[in-house]
Amino acid sequence: MSENLKQGVEDHDGIVTIRAGGELKREWNNIHYKQGMSANVGAEKLSMNVATIPVGGVAYAHIHVDFEVMLYILQGKVRHEFGDHCKESLDNEAGDFIFIKPGVPHEVFNIGDEEVVAVVARSDAGEWVNIVNYDRETGKTVE
Repeated sequence: MSENLKQGVEDHDGIVTIRAGGELKREWNNIHYKQGMSANVGAEKLSMNVATIPVGGVAYAHIHVDFEVMLYILQGKVRHEFGDHCKESLDNEAGDFIFIKPGVPHEVFNIGDEEVVAVVARSDAGEWVNIVNYDRETGKTVE
């Protein structure tokens, strides 16, 4: 893990704080993240971040391997195209909770006219380590 992820982490003997979501900004698959909490605070089974997707942005097709994800949409509108070859579609907006089961292929689109902002919780402190790319055309994972 990068030492940068530990910047701004305050450990108070059992309660750990990152004030204002931390200064560090990270990116993965066209999604922008605040620093958030994961293994950087000693977590072994959880991670939590605030994610943003710019207007017109797409988080390309991928699969979460062996971990669950829950999202709460704070702002904007998002479309998940999911399932085999990502042929199914579901739209969500601010105020919606979303649960993504492990192993479900999905691609995420900002379909609104404002940035999408969401709280993202994962049952994996490794965050992006256990995510694989998915080819919508072939229906197979990509290394």
